[in-house]
Amino acid sequence: MVDVVIVDSCRSPIGRKKGSLAAAHPADILGPVMMESLARAGVASSDVGQVVGGCINKIGAQAMNITRTAWLSHGGDPDVAATTVDAQCGSSQQAVNLGYSLIASGAEDVVLACGVENMSTVPIGSDAYAGAKAGLGKPVSRSYFGHYEFTSQFEGAERVAAKYGIDRSDTDGLGLRSQELAARAIAEGRFETQIVPVEAPVLDEQGNKTGETVTVTRDEVPRDTSLEALAGLNPVLPEGIHTAGSASQIADGASAVLLMSRDRAEELGCTPRARVRQTALVGCDPVLMLEGPIPATRKVLEREGLTVDDIDIFEVNEAFASVVLAWAKTLGVDMDKVNPNGGAIALGHPLGATGSFLTTKVVHELERTGGRYGVIAMCCGGGLGTGTLVERI
Repeated sequence: MVDVVIVDSCRSPIGRKKGSLAAAHPADILGPVMMESLARAGVASSDVGQVVGGCINKIGAQAMNITRTAWLSHGGDPDVAATTVDAQCGSSQQAVNLGYSLIASGAEDVVLACGVENMSTVPIGSDAYAGAKAGLGKPVSRSYFGHYEFTSQFEGAERVAAKYGIDRSDTDGLGLRSQELAARAIAEGRFETQIVPVEAPVLDEQGNKTGETVTVTRDEVPRDTSLEALAGLNPVLPEGIHTAGSASQIADGASAVLLMSRDRAEELGCTPRARVRQTALVGCDPVLMLEGPIPATRKVLEREGLTVDDIDIFEVNEAFASVVLAWAKTLGVDMDKVNPNGGAIALGHPLGATGSFLTTKVVHELERTGGRYGVIAMCCGGGLGTGTLVERI
């Protein structure tokens, strides 16, 4: 098997809903991140075999293979192919995993895995809504209902909480933890090695472009809060326990992970930073929908003969607080190892970008702390889970 290594990983700042990145075309959020990843590694775009990108809402500004558009829009070699994949929230983690597979199989020796989502411009569910409104049909067939109840992710999160005995105090507690850890990480400059500045158009009070631009350099999403403030928020669903303070925030952003075979990295003079040891894409109950990180984590650990105690850092996407809490309770994970710099509740969840964003967080945090192993796991709409195990070199 070919040894697959990560030689660079970076991301844009994460913009809040209708924030500084809102008016930027998704190609102009992702493109600079792509090119900076190559520049940091000292690699020409022509050295890349394929680009694999994640994006969920592939309509409007994110239609027509946004990965390819971003690549071409920022000077990528036109002879390099690009693909946009959809594994729902795990799309760019699946892009990383597919990049790994392309290299491990010998099909390619350099792959740029990435992802983007501008949720301010293309809100979640835009593709399904626009298709139905245009009379093009609904995304769920009638035949589906003969097999499964169709639920939303919000409903799934509440059912996961009920199944695993998680209450409102638990979810509010994780929400506060996420904000506090993100605030500490920002204050200590822990994200500065990850972030690629992005230029974005400036809008006036009416939402029109002014012709000016702003260079966005910092994450915009974290908030100051307290348990008292969180306890005062109304639940999203009646009788539910999740609120805006214990669910991931709408956000805009992009991220990229540059993968190579170890031999090709040596030929190009690149320094490997981490090795991809295992990857997984698993299915789970589509009604509960959000338990995927549990079997995905088990799969990557079992394949490598490791246990949760061997892992130094876990990045588990905070789509909803109950997802992380149920995962930790089931696997017996020490929460001190989980999302040590805050998660999506504080930093945002730019959908198609989050998987490679979490991978970037793990690589940089392993380097900062001297840890050896990191695991990335995500729940995905429709009942999927993505998993990746990396080892610092």
